[in-house]
Amino acid sequence: MTYRILVTDDIDAEGVALLAAEPDLAVDEVPTLPRDELMARIGGYDALVGRSATRISPELLRAAPRLAVVGRAGVGVDNIAVDLATELGIAVINAPAGNSVAVAELFFGAVLGLLRHIRHADQSMHDGRWDRSALMGSELKGRTLGIIGLGRIGGEIAVRAHAFAMPVVAYDPYVGDARFHATRTRRAATLDELLGEALVLTVHTPLTDETRGMIGAREMGRLAPGAIIANLARGGIVDERALVDALHRGHLAGAALDVFTTEPLAVDHALRLAPNLMLTPHIGASTVEAQRSVAVDVCRAVRDALLRGELSRSINAASVDGGQGGDVRPALILARQLATVGRALLANRGARAVDRIEVTPGDALSGARDALLAAAALGVLAPVVAHERLNLINARALAAARGIALSATEGAVVPSAGERGAADFALAVRLTSGSQELTLAGVAHPATVAPRITRIGDFDVDIHPRGTLLILTNRDVPGVIGRVGTVLGAAGVNIAEYHQARLAQGGEALAAVAVDGAVGDDVRHALLALPDVHSATVVPLLTE
Repeated sequence: MTYRILVTDDIDAEGVALLAAEPDLAVDEVPTLPRDELMARIGGYDALVGRSATRISPELLRAAPRLAVVGRAGVGVDNIAVDLATELGIAVINAPAGNSVAVAELFFGAVLGLLRHIRHADQSMHDGRWDRSALMGSELKGRTLGIIGLGRIGGEIAVRAHAFAMPVVAYDPYVGDARFHATRTRRAATLDELLGEALVLTVHTPLTDETRGMIGAREMGRLAPGAIIANLARGGIVDERALVDALHRGHLAGAALDVFTTEPLAVDHALRLAPNLMLTPHIGASTVEAQRSVAVDVCRAVRDALLRGELSRSINAASVDGGQGGDVRPALILARQLATVGRALLANRGARAVDRIEVTPGDALSGARDALLAAAALGVLAPVVAHERLNLINARALAAARGIALSATEGAVVPSAGERGAADFALAVRLTSGSQELTLAGVAHPATVAPRITRIGDFDVDIHPRGTLLILTNRDVPGVIGRVGTVLGAAGVNIAEYHQARLAQGGEALAAVAVDGAVGDDVRHALLALPDVHSATVVPLLTE
């Protein structure tokens, strides 16, 4: 299959070349298209890669039935309708790390420019003046740097600030202590605490309902007189009217803005007349190195998403903490398979639709709870939901829309005796339908060939789920296995694995049979006609 990719907004050639080198990818590289032309063309593409100039609107997404991936060569995704993309099962991928150094360096350039009056000094020299006595500046040394948002860019700034002998304090309730220790940054418990200490304040957060207008008149009033504010993150985080007022009143010594609430900035905007305000036209990521880095980063992720189904880089996929995306892929497959088998068994018992999905991961999989829930939801929904883009991106949202509760719990998952050493990679999935519930478990160690199912209800089994899985319940008497094998053989169904489990001699038994190919209703009815066979459930399985 050949996937078509539309590349727009002047993506660096090295990133485009990475896509074009793949024989299964067809790349069309065009300049930023007018809205109507983009709407007319987008229906034929499987992926779109762009920057900030192309707006990925709800209307555009709905006009793109093939679209599976949107790649943004940069950090911000506020030009993308992410919520609708998630609902439609479209992966949204950005490049959060590639421009971190470029933004950090621009921050220090802007602040140094303000403190040393570099812009005015340069202009006076070009005007033929020698204004040395009027250009007395200040140093960064000893000034407390306050950072809101200690992510990638905030961290890069913190590390460089130490070279200027600046004390560094940050406010970020979403970052762990390890990040603060690694960047030698003191944690402020509240935003107000940070504002009370910072002489240079910089914001590095996304623009959300929580951060919009975060630095307004009240917050600027809490800064010490003579402080400096910088916003190189997203327009709207710093209240522009309040900033203009604080600069005109002289409460702030200066400010630097690279981003604005509305871009491009209006010619007559009040910011252009504010004193001691350095304005740049959103050039934080505008270095050759940064653009090459983000282009290669996002194009590689788009390639992997299309060709290998690798969604760990998608910002709207269920998160996998701790960088274990590659390690947990077998577990995601297993979670879907366990849920598929469980749903089929419950349905065969006459149960109503599944109303609760619960996953319990082993220690090595604990950082992937959300992703495992998404995979289990996919296993429950795929056989019963007609949705052309049902995948790990939208499975949880679609499950919730159908009233299915999702939860993850902690606890020991005990695999079968032969797999004790792999307990950290064990996984249990419990499905509830009304008063009925069923728990299945398995092991998905990344070093093994394939995941294995190790428990179905009360029965310990050990089978590699592949192709079609046949689950039989029967009385534990001699000859049952042979009669089952005869029926399958007569129908031309090849047995790959056969695992028989029982709770007690002569009592209830369960057989998990992996077979090659499909098992039709005629074969299932023939199995049910055998003496001592109580139920037969046929479960087609996906292996990737």
